[in-house]
Amino acid sequence: MSGESLFDHARTCIASRDPDVKVALTRQVAALWRAGECTFTAVCPPESIAIPGRPDKPELVHPSKVKRRKLTTAAGQAAFLHALVHIEFNAINLAWDAVYRFRDMPKDFYSDWIRVAEDEALHYQLLLQRLKETGHAYGDFPAHNGLWEMACKTADDVLLRMALVPRVLEARGLDVTPGMIDRLQQAGDARSAAILERILADEIGHVLAGSRWFQYVCRQRGLDPVNTFAGLLQQHLPGHNTIPINTPARRQAGFSREEIDMLDRMAGAGT
Repeated sequence: MSGESLFDHARTCIASRDPDVKVALTRQVAALWRAGECTFTAVCPPESIAIPGRPDKPELVHPSKVKRRKLTTAAGQAAFLHALVHIEFNAINLAWDAVYRFRDMPKDFYSDWIRVAEDEALHYQLLLQRLKETGHAYGDFPAHNGLWEMACKTADDVLLRMALVPRVLEARGLDVTPGMIDRLQQAGDARSAAILERILADEIGHVLAGSRWFQYVCRQRGLDPVNTFAGLLQQHLPGHNTIPINTPARRQAGFSREEIDMLDRMAGAGT
């Protein structure tokens, strides 16, 4: 693997269908990158990836078909953990896709998203182990493909990707995870709650990376970050923010006071 293109390595990670292999490849490529053993030369330009490497299960269904179950039951806790495992598995692919697809960014951009891929791989493993402790495996419950659908919608523009994936989809996790932790603790599942506390701390850094590179591209294009972010939300995700936001976490993750005020207004208006 040494001496090969970073972009080819990223494509290999995305293509792997076996989750364990994807995790192992992620760590191997990250180590090669840190050792300076990846080139920036790729044989082929980035291609569209309608379906990344994934196991045959879970069955993918429309989000409305994914049942919500109470955390007060064993089945509900297992289904909840499975949903989180699925999110983290997809997040590995999303991080590598940012590396693979956007090829004219500074070196630090790739370092950031390789680190994110490593974090997501660890999160996947932590949650998978906890899921196994409930007597279930990844694939036992249906799941949806919303994260990768957003990757496809933002594949042609790094500005759009940084705005809508880390700064919207991942940032939602900053808003809702504290409540999830509370619910797990109330249900007596302190182990799962502790894993989510670790993930929340890491995700602040992931969203911060998205903020950093969103603002970088805005500067490169002579765009105002606040107005640009607001415009992209209205254009691509109208009505997305209907829940209160986690202001301290969002501030740590690079959201400006103006952006937080805007999101608060959108949540209050339900639009």
